[in-house]
Amino acid sequence: MSTGEIIIILFVYLLFFGAKGIPSLAQTMGKAVYQFRNAAKDVQDEIMKGAKDIQKEVQTPLDQMDVTANEDTPQKRENQQAS
Repeated sequence: MSTGEIIIILFVYLLFFGAKGIPSLAQTMGKAVYQFRNAAKDVQDEIMKGAKDIQKEVQTPLDQMDVTANEDTPQKRENQQAS
């Protein structure tokens, strides 16, 4: 929302509820923004946790492949002798 839209909304609110209602409106809006930010942070944390879990699952087979690639196998010995 632009600044002009916010001013119009506050003006309409002031006409309907009076000046005494503005602090309660500000408090309610503050709580809503706080809850929205917390919810967004929770979603972001869950996504990051899932990404890390997937990364661990992918990395484990890659680590095992590196270990088996460095092992001395009969096929490797034959290839070395043929060279």
